Amino acid sequence: MITVDKNTRNMVIGLFIMAILTPLGLLASGDAFGEWGLNDLKEKLGYAPSGMEKLSPAYNAPMPDYSLPGTEGSTGAALTYILSAVLGIILCAGALYLLGKSIARNG
Repeated sequence: MITVDKNTRNMVIGLFIMAILTPLGLLASGDAFGEWGLNDLKEKLGYAPSGMEKLSPAYNAPMPDYSLPGTEGSTGAALTYILSAVLGIILCAGALYLLGKSIARNG
C-alpha cells in the first residue's frame, strides 16, 4: 500500500473535490476570464493583437470548450468537464514532479 503524509493526502482530496465540482462552471453565464478567442477579443476590445491573429491558426485545442464530439447534453458536458479537470491535474502534477526531480538532481 502507498503511504502518503497528511498534507499530500489533503491536497489530493482537495484536488479531487475541485475536479468533481468543475461542472458548476456550466451554470455560469458568459465566458470565463481569459478564455477568449479572436472574435471574442475583437468584440470586447475592438481589435485582436496581431501576434494572436498570426499564431491562432497554428493551435487547435485538444478539447475545445471542454467537450468531446458526441457529448452534447448536460450529463455529457458535465462528464467532459470532469475529464478535462482530471487531465489538467495529471498534466500539471506530472510537470511539477519532473521539474522537482530535475531541480533535485541538479541541486
